[in-house]
Amino acid sequence: MKSPSPRLNDAEPNDGAKGASGAQTLVRGLTLLELVAQGIGDVKGLSERLGVPRSTLHRVLSNLVAEGYLHHVPYQGYTLGYKLIYLGTRAREQRPLTQIARPFLEALVTACGATVHLGQMEGSHVLYLDKLSGDKGLEMRSRIGQRMPLISTGVGKALMLGLSEARWRELYDEAQALKERTGAEKPSLLPWPDYLDSMRAYRRQGWVMECEENELGIHCVGAPVRDVNGEVVAAVSIASVNFYMPRERMLDLGPVVAEVAGKISHALGAADQGNP
Repeated sequence: MKSPSPRLNDAEPNDGAKGASGAQTLVRGLTLLELVAQGIGDVKGLSERLGVPRSTLHRVLSNLVAEGYLHHVPYQGYTLGYKLIYLGTRAREQRPLTQIARPFLEALVTACGATVHLGQMEGSHVLYLDKLSGDKGLEMRSRIGQRMPLISTGVGKALMLGLSEARWRELYDEAQALKERTGAEKPSLLPWPDYLDSMRAYRRQGWVMECEENELGIHCVGAPVRDVNGEVVAAVSIASVNFYMPRERMLDLGPVVAEVAGKISHALGAADQGNP
């Protein structure tokens, strides 16, 4: 008879305490996976970040290794396991948007030579679903699965075209407050009146520009992708260093990116609607 899968918790509490303990252990295990994904693979570092004794941590780690969620490298620490690679692949496969958009993104990167992104909104951030590098041998910090602020990224600002001006202001204030609170070394946003005017203009033309607002030296052009209901569900962007993508080239590429976003929208069932 096949033995049951190892449990993350060794104790067997009763009644309500059992559910609470199980939920706490689940959250603890998921937090561990996130910490390892961030590059914290040693027991000392994990124990300090998680705030649990090493004895408790060892039990959880052992169960995660046994189930394939973590891999232990002797004298080096823990890395993400094969099961997470499988789940990550399945997660991407279950987002049909990436499959539908990929041929259009490949054509775009071939046509413009810049790095192409596909993203969706998650709260006040954009989640990068796909990324195709350009042919200039340049690399930027964005990556698939990464989240970045909507307010200061090209793909994020394109997603914002589906939001109200009141929501724009909320996102702007959140970003400014975060920068003041953390002292993050990020480029400063335009003053709000100028930012608002630019976003209004972008909404009228149907695509956006982002000039070193998220990453110094990087310029970006983005456009929204809409579904069958006309709602903005994703966005496409192209990005490169300002040397290869000066403002004049951005103005030329804007309609190209908007056309590709429109083709993806059409593939999702959206009708031709012109500019937002």
